[in-house]
Amino acid sequence: MSTVTSPSLPAPSAPAAGQVAAPRAPSPRAARRTPTERRRTRRRAGVDLVLLAVAALFALPLVWLVLASIDAEADLRVGAPSPATTENFEAVWNEEVTFRPMLNSLLLCGGATLLTVVCAALAAYPLSRYRSRLVRPYLLTVLFTTCLPVTAIMVPVYGLYVQVELIDSLLGTALFLAATQLPFAIWLMKNFMDGVPIALEEAAWTDGASWYQALARIILPLMGPGLTVVTIYSFIMMWGNFFVPFMLLLTPDQLPASVTLFTFFGSRDSVVYGQLAAFSLLYSTPVILLYVLIARRLGGGFALGGAVKG
Repeated sequence: MSTVTSPSLPAPSAPAAGQVAAPRAPSPRAARRTPTERRRTRRRAGVDLVLLAVAALFALPLVWLVLASIDAEADLRVGAPSPATTENFEAVWNEEVTFRPMLNSLLLCGGATLLTVVCAALAAYPLSRYRSRLVRPYLLTVLFTTCLPVTAIMVPVYGLYVQVELIDSLLGTALFLAATQLPFAIWLMKNFMDGVPIALEEAAWTDGASWYQALARIILPLMGPGLTVVTIYSFIMMWGNFFVPFMLLLTPDQLPASVTLFTFFGSRDSVVYGQLAAFSLLYSTPVILLYVLIARRLGGGFALGGAVKG
């Protein structure tokens, strides 16, 4: 039996001298990209560059703050200190400049935050659980009050505080700070409370729980992320508030750190930028610690854990 051999294919020959090689065919992926996709890619790259530029503008003051705090001869220029020193922190690390104002701020903002969260929870409960024609107008009124600037009402508030003898009082200032943050806190708390199923509350009612017990033992523990958001937002807004304590507090021993920062800046003929930077870092520490300690609850969601079935 004879075998049939297949003819061998000729190998591709190299291009002769002076002959231009044929261009390669584009890859399938590049061939599939339409002009619209290429424009979208260029647009996305442009947006990324703009966002990077904005991030750099925000990061530059923070870089200056850190570098100036360890520079004995700091100015408005951004540059590495030579040499690095802790003289600025030693100058502001005392009771008059840092300790007493920080304690006043903690008492003022902490008490006002606690009052805001409690009142917001009590006000958001009927708005979330009961249906009425007055709910929507009330929520719109609450939303409108969040748009009012505090400076527009400070003159009548100052006159009122003088008449009721609450001027130059940490308690009175905390009450007003809580009142200014309460509308937005109610709005936030109501939206978070809507996410808790009412079936859990009805089960608690069946077991004999009152509305207050259902709110304290069922709803609020399940909306931990919402309480965390309201707490952090309220505390940060009060911690950075300068105008309200500046107007309502008169005694230097009761001034919070936000007002002390202003007086520290303007009480000298020449501004010591290094000490200002060091005090600003210390002033920002409680807010950062608050966020770090309770930020783990922000992404936890509502821990229903299969309590509602069917």
